[in-house]
Amino acid sequence: MHELSLVSSILDIIEDYAAQDGFRRVNNLRLSCGRLSGVDLQCLRFAFEVLSRETRSEGATLEIDFLPIVISCLNCGKDTEVEYVEASCPECGSENVLLAGGTEELRLLELDVD
Repeated sequence: MHELSLVSSILDIIEDYAAQDGFRRVNNLRLSCGRLSGVDLQCLRFAFEVLSRETRSEGATLEIDFLPIVISCLNCGKDTEVEYVEASCPECGSENVLLAGGTEELRLLELDVD
């Protein structure tokens, strides 16, 4: 379960920010990750609950933006959200497409702190 190591890294980042900015407690943190990142959101939430105990992040609300899969067509120029990786453009049928979104790894976007 790589969610444990991801949460551990996020908590390390929070501690670095706390040392730099002098806050004592995290009330809320907002993360984002792509649908194709392989991150299981339920496991991530559980890992956060367990690993944040007795840290400045204990009890913090965890918000996660789950980014959709997007393919970009080089033929018609459209970016389209899809449910799974497609080899052709749903708009024009061209096979000249690139994966443009949904692969992003876990990213810390925002902290609300005291």
